[in-house]
Amino acid sequence: MADPENLDVLIVGAGISGIDAAYHLQKRLPGKSFAILEARERIGGTWDLFRYPGIRSDSDMYTLGFPFRPWRGDKSIVEGAEIRDYVEETARAFGIDRRIRFRHRVTKASWSSADARWSVEAESPEGVRRFRCAFLFLCSGYYDYAAGYRPAWPGEAGFQGRIVHPQHWPEDLDVAGKRVVVIGSGATAVTLVPALGETAAHVTMLQRSPSYVVSLPSRDRLARGLGARLTRAKNVALGMYFFNRARRKPDKVRALLLDLVRGELPEGFDVERHFAPAYKPWDQRMCLVPDGDLFAAIREGRVSVETGEIETFTRGGIRLSSGEEIPADIVVTATGLVLKLLGGVALSVDGEPVEAAGRLVYKGMMLEDVPNLAFTFGYTNASWTLKCDLTSRYLCRLLRHMSKAGYRICTPRVRGEVERRPLLDFTSGYIARAADVLPKQGTEKPWRVPQNYFRDVATLGFGRVEDGVMEFG
Repeated sequence: MADPENLDVLIVGAGISGIDAAYHLQKRLPGKSFAILEARERIGGTWDLFRYPGIRSDSDMYTLGFPFRPWRGDKSIVEGAEIRDYVEETARAFGIDRRIRFRHRVTKASWSSADARWSVEAESPEGVRRFRCAFLFLCSGYYDYAAGYRPAWPGEAGFQGRIVHPQHWPEDLDVAGKRVVVIGSGATAVTLVPALGETAAHVTMLQRSPSYVVSLPSRDRLARGLGARLTRAKNVALGMYFFNRARRKPDKVRALLLDLVRGELPEGFDVERHFAPAYKPWDQRMCLVPDGDLFAAIREGRVSVETGEIETFTRGGIRLSSGEEIPADIVVTATGLVLKLLGGVALSVDGEPVEAAGRLVYKGMMLEDVPNLAFTFGYTNASWTLKCDLTSRYLCRLLRHMSKAGYRICTPRVRGEVERRPLLDFTSGYIARAADVLPKQGTEKPWRVPQNYFRDVATLGFGRVEDGVMEFG
């Protein structure tokens, strides 16, 4: 058996988070050795996995893009393939692509306090590969790449059409001239529906309950004059302003959002039934439709919306509890994700298994009592990249401090009593389903996860590394 490869830092995942982490490591700590292990065959993570029609960002590219290589395209909301190409080009531009070991799926990581190192195992085409590293950085996102959330309904076996899930879109699926039902009301559904409506005979968006849907221009008219960096700052500020206003004045924001939807749809359309959720704005993530493409498809009659409970599948479609039957040749189950924290890696510390569930999260990037391990977890109310970039920068600060002080180990420790609360203050289904496996946050720094970019800039960019909570050794 080959000896393990020894590294200072091992990054898991070659999506946006992993490429961002690698850039900061090689720029800020050029003496550190590192590698990236990627389970898939290509760079891109989420943007390589999802291939369904219309796949696009639901954050503007000026904030989703890397701050060290700003997005220069003329469009703010772009398709998934463009994002994947941008991530790959960034990796190539900085030589990061040469650090990636593709088709290496990390399955196990064991920490030894005596050695002050992680022992990591990864499945590869050549068998199990082993690595040792001083610091492990998990940049593998927060959901299961193997399968999405897929509820079962009565009567599915008798349905004569085809049922597909967007996370594994069949390359041979042709919707031209077909009647399509998309089950769901979230970001995936509102993306799929207008895209499928371009060629399908008709598309029905079937939802149990509605979501807030916001139309924004796909192009930022101010971007060319302001430049990429000022546009990024503008969009961050506007996003935080709208989020905070929604939390402070939910009724006013709700009324505004519904008025905007009414202006997009034909007179007499039942907006209250189909686009007025029971929850408050930003209790779940907003659904973005660039240039109002979903509303345009509804106006043109290519798309319709139905709200109700599914009673059963039939041979030729879906029957609702109201008795109405929706004909379908193809059913797309845009029913959500399955959360899988830390990439599903089995962790242990000195022989004891580590379960993330219930543990406090330190500065939104580490787990209590777990040494020399960080992970990326982006914002739920803003662009993912904003948080992952701050996390990477802070990790470099932490590693530089440890090197200067002669420390080999850093471990977040709880001092005294800390009230534990849910990690995410969201009511989305995929979060509710994962409540028992997610870690917790506290009510005060550094255990609080504020979902606020400006607060995180202050904490991660300028806050003390030796804060009395992190234990060094």
